[in-house]
Amino acid sequence: MKKAFISGITGQDGAYLAQLLLAKGYEVHGGVRRISHPFTERLNRLGVTDDVQLHEFDLSEINNINRLVRDGQYDEFYNLAAQSFVGSSWDQPHYAADVNGLGVLRILDAIRTFSSHTRFYQASTSEMFGLVHEVPQKETTLLHPRSPYGVAKVYGHYITMNYAESFDLHASSGILFNHESPLRGKEFVTRKATLALAAIARGSDTPLVLGNMDARRDWGFAGDYVDGMWRMLQQDKPDVYVLSTNVTTTIRDFVTSAAAALDLPLEWTGEGVDEKAINTKTGATVVEVSEKFFRPAEVDLLIGDATKAKEKLGWTATMTVAQLAELMAKSDYDLIG
Repeated sequence: MKKAFISGITGQDGAYLAQLLLAKGYEVHGGVRRISHPFTERLNRLGVTDDVQLHEFDLSEINNINRLVRDGQYDEFYNLAAQSFVGSSWDQPHYAADVNGLGVLRILDAIRTFSSHTRFYQASTSEMFGLVHEVPQKETTLLHPRSPYGVAKVYGHYITMNYAESFDLHASSGILFNHESPLRGKEFVTRKATLALAAIARGSDTPLVLGNMDARRDWGFAGDYVDGMWRMLQQDKPDVYVLSTNVTTTIRDFVTSAAAALDLPLEWTGEGVDEKAINTKTGATVVEVSEKFFRPAEVDLLIGDATKAKEKLGWTATMTVAQLAELMAKSDYDLIG
């Protein structure tokens, strides 16, 4: 029986990964900020809470990390914990740098010192591409992050590569493009949209308020992406892989698909902050735009090339963005019913 540790196990990816590893016969351990009051809602929804062992874990606390790695002697360590919301990194840039950057170094150095056989996965992100220099983006595309979150993730990405090369560690980095699910955090734009639309479908008259509707993302299903993480650590050698759908969709089109799944047909009018979406059946305003949700430096177009993952890992995304929007919208409709 293999033994794995998942930092961020109570997050979207952590919960899906725990479910996957348990199905493969792993002994699964996970890190939470407060062991006395762990937030296990996502694990509960997947029915795996009682099957994982939780430990207090903090990316800022080196002694805590050293102890967990030394005592655990894990076969695999998946670092999914992070300051994960791009918008918040502008309000907490020092925290984002410490957790998303130096936190990765602390884990890698603990593995090098106490458990060098442990295979390590670092959750990198398409936000590292930022102001894109190539379309689509692949493993060799120049990185140009546009937020404190993205900058910190670049450090975590490169220090993972550096430790793999310098200390012969099996340390891989997955550059994952946006991946969503019914377990996505409510502060993320896709989940914010599906929750608000579900409420409107249930009778609410409060419009969904968003920012830049022209921003484009490569959205996939989180359940597919954790399978890619696992596949990376089963390879003979560590490497860097992009996981993506190779399809880009505007926020506007994602919202339109989610609304259609709830029988809310939309018609868009206006531009910029004057843009809005009207329910063509009722004439009610469903979506409005506010400049307060625009980022200081916007990432306008992200689309990934996952050819390497397909060829070397045998991995492909299985769900289209329209199917994903429908899954999330209907799940939230049932959730708030």
